[in-house]
Amino acid sequence: MNSTEYEGLNTRDFLSGFGNEHETEALPGALPQGQFSPQQAPYGLYSEQFSSTAFTAPRAQNRRTWFYRIRPSVVQGDFQPWSQPRVLTAPHVGAPTPPDMMRWDPLELPSTPTDFVEGLVTIAVNGDAAAQQGMGIHLYAANRSMQRRYFYSADGELLIVPQVGGLQLRTECGHLSIAPGHIAVIPRGMKFSVVLEDDQARGYMAENYGAPFTLPERGPVGANGYANERDFQYPVAAFEDEDVACELLCKFDGQLYRADMDHSPLDVVAWTGTSAPYRYDLSRFNVMGSVSYDHPDPSIYTVLSSPSDTPGVANIDFVIFPPRWMVAEDTFRPPWYHRNVMSEFMGLIEGVYDAKEHGFVPGGASLHNTMSPHGPEASVFKRASTVDLQPERYSDTMAFMLESRYLIRPTKWALETPLRQADYARCWDGIEKLFTGSL
Repeated sequence: MNSTEYEGLNTRDFLSGFGNEHETEALPGALPQGQFSPQQAPYGLYSEQFSSTAFTAPRAQNRRTWFYRIRPSVVQGDFQPWSQPRVLTAPHVGAPTPPDMMRWDPLELPSTPTDFVEGLVTIAVNGDAAAQQGMGIHLYAANRSMQRRYFYSADGELLIVPQVGGLQLRTECGHLSIAPGHIAVIPRGMKFSVVLEDDQARGYMAENYGAPFTLPERGPVGANGYANERDFQYPVAAFEDEDVACELLCKFDGQLYRADMDHSPLDVVAWTGTSAPYRYDLSRFNVMGSVSYDHPDPSIYTVLSSPSDTPGVANIDFVIFPPRWMVAEDTFRPPWYHRNVMSEFMGLIEGVYDAKEHGFVPGGASLHNTMSPHGPEASVFKRASTVDLQPERYSDTMAFMLESRYLIRPTKWALETPLRQADYARCWDGIEKLFTGSL
């Protein structure tokens, strides 16, 4: 479809199936048949391959898409530095990382016109983007759409988690709308623009420097459950054929750049492949849990995983804590006190997280780094240790965790912002000595 029809795109039009070899065309016959790079593509289009993995990656992990577009991506202006000092990239954070447990209040919504890229601020990073390992963790707050402005990150794949307001993501592959309770993933290097569907928007964004997200193995659970492939939705082709002044922003090697263009870069008329943006409704997650005793490891709530070079140890796990039933008998049901070699960054989309009833609010964040002790606050421990255990429904809640094998380093902004809760550790002050010395 052309740019005028783009506005009316039905958000129910999508392609289903995680990692499938999808194909879609906005004009009939725009997609070549039987080959990828004909001598002359239909409609006078240009063939262009977009690769998110190396050409030689194994077939099961290989991600690439063929675009059939009005102009190839080489038709763009020269890049010049563009200032956004609050966006940082690993390994640079500007401050040493303390071992403290940390928590932040939500990012303020802007009072002056601010789009998605202008409203980004990096709260933490880990690994090394140039070595393709680790991630950047950003917050965003915006109150206007990106007007003739487009963006891509050459440093990493982008996982967007809305907390306030809906977003319409206009990408080279087409259109995806997401709202709080949904997520979207945009491949490394893919151009997109963000249109606000509400007056204001706020949320979280993980920039995955490492291997692309995939679905974790189910193990003995079997063939079904957790995040099912069929529930991941990809856009149908839609294009903008507009010869107007545009601005392309690029994040490359930790720096932001801009280039002038005389046309929209979202001019892909047809595409086929495995590397494309997708969305997922978190309410579709098929929760597994204990129906006998003990609180299971949070890994059973993993939606997406970016593997590292060590099997079973993730570059990033994206884990959620959704509505669910708790029925375990003779069990301390909230998360137990623990120290973990993995580092954990948490955000709250709505409601209350079961281990923290006070101070951890929607839009906020917490960080428990490697071997930093954490667990339920004092009041939660007391209640959970004495409550009459009945089947209990956790409702109207959605928290998430980004867990990584690499130390998560908060930025200088994150350490110094007044949003950081200086008294966070006091939530454990009421823990009493209960030891009696006898059974």
